[in-house]
Amino acid sequence: MMKMKMLVVFVTLVHVSQHASAVELYEGEEFVLLPCEFPTFDLDDPTVVWSRYDLNPSTVHQRQQEGDELKDQNQLYSSRTSMMTDALETGDLSLNLTKLRLSDSGTYTCTVRTFRWGEKRVTDVQLHVKERFPSWAKVLLVLLVVGLVVSGGLLVHFRQYFMSVYRVEVDSGVKSVKLPCKKTVHLPEDVSVEWTDGDKRKVHVYQNSSDQPEEQHRLYRGRTKMKRNLKIGDVSLTLKYPTDTDRNTYTCTAYNKERKRLMKKEVILEVKVYRVEVDSGVESVQLPCKTTIHLPEDVSVEWTDRINRKVHAYQNNSDQPEEQDDLYRGRTEMKRNLKTGDVSLTLKYLTDRDRNTYTCTAYNKERNILMKKQVILEVKVYRVEVDSGVKSVQLPCKTTVHLPEDVSLEWTDGFNRKVHVYQNNSDQPEEQFSLYRGRTEMKRNLKTGDVSLTLKYPTDRDRDTYTCTTYNKERNILMKKEVILEVKVYRVEVDSGVKSVQLPCKTTVHLPEDVSLEWTDGFNRKVHVYQNNSDQPEEQFSLYRGRTEMKTNLKTGDVSLTLKYPTDRDRDTYTCTAYNKERNILMKKQVKLGVKDCQVEVEEGVESVQLPFKTTTDLPEDTYVEWRRYEPKYMMVHMYQNGSDRPEEQNKDYRERTEMKEDLLRTGDVSLTLKSPKLTDTGRYVCEVISREGNIWRQTTVKVKVKERIQIKDQTVDMRNRSSSTDPTPLMADQSV
Repeated sequence: MMKMKMLVVFVTLVHVSQHASAVELYEGEEFVLLPCEFPTFDLDDPTVVWSRYDLNPSTVHQRQQEGDELKDQNQLYSSRTSMMTDALETGDLSLNLTKLRLSDSGTYTCTVRTFRWGEKRVTDVQLHVKERFPSWAKVLLVLLVVGLVVSGGLLVHFRQYFMSVYRVEVDSGVKSVKLPCKKTVHLPEDVSVEWTDGDKRKVHVYQNSSDQPEEQHRLYRGRTKMKRNLKIGDVSLTLKYPTDTDRNTYTCTAYNKERKRLMKKEVILEVKVYRVEVDSGVESVQLPCKTTIHLPEDVSVEWTDRINRKVHAYQNNSDQPEEQDDLYRGRTEMKRNLKTGDVSLTLKYLTDRDRNTYTCTAYNKERNILMKKQVILEVKVYRVEVDSGVKSVQLPCKTTVHLPEDVSLEWTDGFNRKVHVYQNNSDQPEEQFSLYRGRTEMKRNLKTGDVSLTLKYPTDRDRDTYTCTTYNKERNILMKKEVILEVKVYRVEVDSGVKSVQLPCKTTVHLPEDVSLEWTDGFNRKVHVYQNNSDQPEEQFSLYRGRTEMKTNLKTGDVSLTLKYPTDRDRDTYTCTAYNKERNILMKKQVKLGVKDCQVEVEEGVESVQLPFKTTTDLPEDTYVEWRRYEPKYMMVHMYQNGSDRPEEQNKDYRERTEMKEDLLRTGDVSLTLKSPKLTDTGRYVCEVISREGNIWRQTTVKVKVKERIQIKDQTVDMRNRSSSTDPTPLMADQSV
């Protein structure tokens, strides 16, 4: 009974789970995709940056229009990150991270920047990389499954996975914390001791009877002190001025002179940080920083944010505004009650960009730390949620104060683009960004303080954080409020390979006989056009030509679209817009299409495998077809041109191993047969059907995974390769994550 319970625990330990806000995987996994989407195709010269702000440098990956820019990349991620080559064109800014390590655990922030509009933090993804069982443990479990007898001594081998870990919890602001590490045995004089953190960085090293500060990671240098009570086995560590970045699992390991391990213990450190929560729109907030000690007259005080930007600097008995980051200039005021130790900070005109962890540090004139405290600021922003297709949405902005007649008002979006401008007692449409022109209307109830904004025909591109700012004639801020707009888009999801999918678009209003209708994709390319009582195929983008059919039930308001042979290339947000003859919008709705990846899984050694792709029939005779492999390495797999295969264009690894069907252009079946699949054939394959002019007419992606076959006592057991998304233990082999 005991063995059975232990086995259940093992299975639980290796199970992998994924949540919307966090991703959990095991070290050694081939890759993980960290999701991020934003309509960068609407921006001029955008840059996307993936960062981990607990590292220095913090850049994980950066992509610009010209390609990757990795000169500032943290070396921990060298040659392990990538993004789609068309990321900025499609808005899919997801990051591919390969060869996962325990040190990859952390919060990854996806930020979009433009020279003109500044930066916008799009999303945070929490990645947790867990230690997996060693390979010998997996083999033992396999042997268990196939009926081999395992002695109770197995528990001894697994004991390290069930060890209790000592936990220490302190408040931010304490002068130091002790991480205990004791052993009842006497440690030899020539002992070596290493303290490391969860990222394998050296926290403290003791060797040859002395500390080795040059071995320490710079994050810990000058902040540690280790006990040397070798006779009683006490090598506990004191860590000075702990902050939230020190939250980690610390390992204390003692070795003899032959480097044989004498002791290994773990300590989890939790640092609690004071939290302040306010609503967007409040005039100011106080970030508390107090100490019981008397601060000297020549004290220096620095307030910094999570990425070490200076929020406020006090030195030589006065504030130093020139030291501040631009984001905070003119918005801070610090108490100077040095006798009572109160150097709390007031931050004015809060927005969601101010959500951060702030650190208050006091130094003496020799720059030794006297105090270090942190506070987390949460700014709650009012949220409005509407369905795509509504005629308009109101973004509220009200204040209890009376606004003067000469007030100026600006509504801006997350990139600081002007949504609406009111000045000199009138609207200023010429100041608006083009995306919003003709779509906004603002209340002008200055006496009641109501300057709410109406935005017409909202779509998913309008999902953003909007800021309403009022100024007096001297351009001093009177009020600043924010509102988050969420636009819900109807979602349709189909399997790869279905013959067609319907994208619904219905309205309750009666559409006139002279109505014009346009279906467009996320790039504003025309998917289907209906005008003058008939379809206009010559208006369509080449990718959609011959693949669409639209309902024209104008009396019932049903103008849904059928899209034939959808592939992953068709994953997009589609917009249906109805216009009257004056080109005024009568209706605007969106639908998001999801097409599941086509995945083919096969065992090594089978005769062949088919990579499926069927599309419209009767393709032009001058069409050519290309199958390429893009990951893990680019290769030309098969080319069909001028009515025949072109083996001389193939990569030599695929020569005489691929075959396409006869009469493929007439039938529209451009599937590929791959003979004698090998482990090295695993990867992402893309098929493109291309016109003589070089336009891509059809495209699909097929993910191929070739599994290894191993023999154990004349029984064949499928072992998933490391890129598998299934559970690595044999007991869970058929359970999806």
